[in-house]
Amino acid sequence: MQDSTTEEATIFYEDDADMSILNEKTIAIIGYGNQGRAQALNMQDSGVEDIIVGNRSDDSRKQAREDGFEDYDIAEAAERADIIFLLIPDEVAPGIYQEEIEPGLEAGNTVNFASGYNITYDFIEPTADLDTIMVAPRMIGDLVRELYEEGDGAPSMIAVNQDYSGNAQETALALSKAIGSTRSGVIEGTFEMETKIDLLTEQALIPLFFNAIAAKYEIEREAGIPGEVILLEQYLSQEMAHIFEVMGTDGFIGQLPLHSQTSQYGQMSRAEAYNREEMKSYMRERLREIETGSFAREWTNEQQAGYPMLNRLYKEFGDTEMIQKEQETIEKLGLGDE
Repeated sequence: MQDSTTEEATIFYEDDADMSILNEKTIAIIGYGNQGRAQALNMQDSGVEDIIVGNRSDDSRKQAREDGFEDYDIAEAAERADIIFLLIPDEVAPGIYQEEIEPGLEAGNTVNFASGYNITYDFIEPTADLDTIMVAPRMIGDLVRELYEEGDGAPSMIAVNQDYSGNAQETALALSKAIGSTRSGVIEGTFEMETKIDLLTEQALIPLFFNAIAAKYEIEREAGIPGEVILLEQYLSQEMAHIFEVMGTDGFIGQLPLHSQTSQYGQMSRAEAYNREEMKSYMRERLREIETGSFAREWTNEQQAGYPMLNRLYKEFGDTEMIQKEQETIEKLGLGDE
């Protein structure tokens, strides 16, 4: 087995990308949501001339028109385009691709995926005469746009799944530059890699984080501490959000000076003492489900059944004492959005 500590990703920057490959290409943004709008506007501001939008008739399509883009039904946009950005939810993408996008594609077209999910699990199987690439910003759409306007850029992961033209990577880099990602750095990966890191965050890291919060809440309630006090300390004050924000710019150790020395010592000494083997075992099991496709099959079955478990989970979590108290505290302290 290769020593994973010796593996380093290839990172591309501004000088590695040439946007001239996009000249005389029509780019269709399929799905004008947060990412679609941000990436379209960034490309427009970068000088990409022929950008159109394919979307169902809703407020997003109206927004695209107000932003100055020609708008079409999805099928017509795909037929007109040389490069198609597939920026719609993973769960609906296979049906829309098969019914509305694929019939209009021509040999040599490029399909740019926003995530690796549907390619990894063969829910979408592009014909061999297409370039299939992925340019996946690692930030939400609002930040992709905000950073671009500030002269910076959101880092992206790029991947090439099929290189029919021989220029698939060059196209991926050009698109990355157009949306601003090469300003900060573009990391080369694979569709499968993106799928793994995305799903493992959702299915292992966040569940563990939630359960740690819930466990702390339950222990402190047992100790007689009011729920409002606990929740304000844990996350409703948004102190934790600020800590994570600084962690993103200064690193895990770099954010420690935000805290008192008592806190710094407590955090590191107790982190060192914690045995995380059980946690790693849990994560390995989640990763196994991701790698074997077990989760993907489960989620497909859930969609086809009309989301019974998802609806049950929303109710089950919403009815817990912690979440009920959370909502009460948000209302009492006026913390919610106006």
